[in-house]
Amino acid sequence: MERTGKVSTIFFYEDKNFKGHHYECSGDCPELNAHFQRCNSVRVEGGSWVIYERPQYMGYQYVLVRGEYPDYQGWNGFNDTIRSCRLIRHSSSMHKIRIYEHPDFSGQMVEISEDLPNLVDRWRYRDVLSAQVQDGVWVLYEHPNYRGRQYLLEKGEYRRQAEWGALHPSVGSIRRVVDSS
Repeated sequence: MERTGKVSTIFFYEDKNFKGHHYECSGDCPELNAHFQRCNSVRVEGGSWVIYERPQYMGYQYVLVRGEYPDYQGWNGFNDTIRSCRLIRHSSSMHKIRIYEHPDFSGQMVEISEDLPNLVDRWRYRDVLSAQVQDGVWVLYEHPNYRGRQYLLEKGEYRRQAEWGALHPSVGSIRRVVDSS
C-alpha cells in the first residue's frame, strides 16, 4: 500500500523483535484489548504517540516517537500490558513550560524551553507541584536521564501534580516531544 503525505502509524506486536500477531493503528484507540493480548514490541512509523497500560487512557503512560522498540524495556515499560493509545497532536514548533515548587503556580518558578536530562542541574528542587505549558508538548520523567514514570503535559495549566496523573511530585528530567513525522 502506497502512503502519501504525513501518515501517523503505530504497530503493536505480541512478541519481542516485531514478531507474532500484530495490530496497525493510525488514530486514537481507547481499548486495544480486542486487537492483541500482550505487547512486547512496537514500531512507530509516523507521529508521536502516548500508549497506556490501561483502557480509556489510564494507568502508566509511555511516550513514543518515530522508531523501533524491540521490547517493552525499550520504552521504559514495566510489563507487556498496553490497553490504549492516542496520537499526540503537535500545535506548535515552539516549546516553553513553567514549573513551580508549590501548587497553584506559587513559590519558586523556572521557565524551560529545552530538554533537561537532569532537572537539578537547572533548578534546585526535585519536586514539581504545578506547571504551565505555554507552547509545545512535554514529558516529565520521575528520574534523571529520562527514566521512570512518564507524564505527558500538553498546552494548559496543571495546578497540582495529580492533574497530570502523578501520585508523587518527584521530577528528575524533562523532555520536549518533537513532531517526528
